[in-house]
Amino acid sequence: MDFDSAYAHGFARLAACTVPVALADPARNAATVVAQARECHDEGVAVALFPELCLTGYSLDDLVLQDPLLDAVHAALAEVVAASRELRPLLVVGAPLLDGNRLHNCAVVVHRGEVLGVVPKSYLPTYREFYEARHYAAGADVVGRTIVVDGTEVPFGSDLLFRATDVPGLTVFVEVCEDLWVPVPPSSRAALAGATVLLNLSGSPITVARAEDRHLLARSASARCLAAYAYAAAGEGESTTDLSWDGQTMVYECGDLLGETERFPDGPRRTVVDVDLDRLRQDRLRQGSFDDNRRGLGIERADWTEVEFAVDPPTGDLGLRRKVDRFPFVPDDPARLAQDCYEAYNIQVSGLEQRLRAIGQPQVVIGVSGGLDSTHALIVAAKAMDRLGRPRSDILAFTLPGFATGDTTKDFATRLSAALGVTFEEIDIRPAARQLLADLGHPYAAGEEVYDITFENVQAGLRTDYLFRAANQRRGIVLGTGDLSELALGWCTYGVGDQMSHYTVNAGVPKTLVQHLIRWVVSSEQLGAADAEVNELLRAIVEQEITPELVPTREGEQPQSTESSVGPYALQDFTLFHVLRHGARPSKVAFLARHAWQDTSHGDWPPNFPDERRVAYDLPEIKHWLGVFVRRFFSSQFKRSALPNGPKVVGGGTMSPRGDWRMPSDAAGTAWLAELDRVPDA
Repeated sequence: MDFDSAYAHGFARLAACTVPVALADPARNAATVVAQARECHDEGVAVALFPELCLTGYSLDDLVLQDPLLDAVHAALAEVVAASRELRPLLVVGAPLLDGNRLHNCAVVVHRGEVLGVVPKSYLPTYREFYEARHYAAGADVVGRTIVVDGTEVPFGSDLLFRATDVPGLTVFVEVCEDLWVPVPPSSRAALAGATVLLNLSGSPITVARAEDRHLLARSASARCLAAYAYAAAGEGESTTDLSWDGQTMVYECGDLLGETERFPDGPRRTVVDVDLDRLRQDRLRQGSFDDNRRGLGIERADWTEVEFAVDPPTGDLGLRRKVDRFPFVPDDPARLAQDCYEAYNIQVSGLEQRLRAIGQPQVVIGVSGGLDSTHALIVAAKAMDRLGRPRSDILAFTLPGFATGDTTKDFATRLSAALGVTFEEIDIRPAARQLLADLGHPYAAGEEVYDITFENVQAGLRTDYLFRAANQRRGIVLGTGDLSELALGWCTYGVGDQMSHYTVNAGVPKTLVQHLIRWVVSSEQLGAADAEVNELLRAIVEQEITPELVPTREGEQPQSTESSVGPYALQDFTLFHVLRHGARPSKVAFLARHAWQDTSHGDWPPNFPDERRVAYDLPEIKHWLGVFVRRFFSSQFKRSALPNGPKVVGGGTMSPRGDWRMPSDAAGTAWLAELDRVPDA
């Protein structure tokens, strides 16, 4: 496996280019296009898109009907075709071409010294500033045809798909400008027929707010079509007699903006990105309504003309031309993070509200440890009581110290409960735990320092047992506090343990998001502006190391660390997102994780992320913890299969067997571990 190459992991490099145009000078424009095509080749690009009518200029008006110009177009095309023999990219350029008695506004697809096909513009704008029907024929009904270019008969029509034979999943469709503005764009039907990369050559002039409209349409097309959508507009050199041009280029993938260039550039510009073809395929595989739509419309791939080409992708490390978030569940943009936290918190709060209303407004019983998860569940419960108009004293918070409970966390739990005004009690589980260990004949009861899984789970189970019995006694329900990451890794005690509750509010929240939710609750004053002590405690709690506090700390040792057992939650949440949301192979997860995590100075960090926690991970570490993830993920499904009710929170997915994730509890991860072996050890 060529592990370092993005092409080996399902990516294809795409360029959306804008170039200065010399009006009515095809030879000069061809030279400009070829120069950009060579640079795209050097960057490892597979597909390069250029603007509408870039070989002549879009704003020619009646000059486009002149024979000298049309003759020059063919000569210019011949130059582009000849130059393409030594170039890797599939080149898509705009030119006017004659077909019988009519002129068409065309996208000419060129590769390795050949014109592979010509796509006419389907829909012609003839309103406001546009007058295309004066010069061109519409091409929506041109299918299954051929056209002669430079003496060679080539496919011609709006039904052409260009499929790469050596880059799996790369199937290109081309439409021209206005085609995207109609209610049913040709690209929509092409995507249903199998196109994954949709290209738009545009000559769109710029007016105030039109750039936003283009973003809206391209983003929507990529999201609805589960495709990549690239857009390249005309810019410098077009006539400003009555209009202006901004040379906008951008590429979207499934609604996500991968890249764009500055507008109104001086000179050529290009957006170069790596499109994730695996993601497109996986999304279409999962979203069955996509293919149902194809069947409902009677779209068959056999009805389309497929033209094959070979990219001959480069080998080795080309880098990765796309942003890879270290924390895919946590946006880097402060405004987006605040919006996500608002939605996540209110999903949790409203879910608990509805459950309490539906079952007769019981009290809420919750175990509080002073750690992140129970703290967040507690402030969700407090907000739910506020919104229901009930006193926070209806929340019965219990701290249940065991053999390794620290003074700091216990103090946090005690003080936070008092500051929130909930009902608070302490039950020391150590006497009961000692008795249970003695009854079991456990070595600890005889004074031996044996801290095995039984020792840990006796404590975890007793805590849950006390909470359930307290709920029985006081007409309450037990509120679960465990999070999505713990469920994925099986880091919870099954049955009579923290895996079980009457209702769980954190089960849809990944560990890496919890601290940001708590910070947002503080900054947005969700619990009241006057709660200064609450806010101070919450800020302190999010700074703690994550620990289950089940094993006593010997002198000179570090306290028990969750992440030393199950792996850094930053890495494991990274893996969880790409496995759960995109079905990514372990080798691809490792490739992406290396790009995201190998250098602390590269890429963005979430807002307010502490400098001292900004760490890097090398490939051997990434591979090791990926193996831990796979083994724990497969061995722990039985815990997820019995998951209590709780709301889905993040778009990345949930572990509920009634929601996003259904899996047999006795499946083996052998194939995943074998695939992970493809990752180099160094």
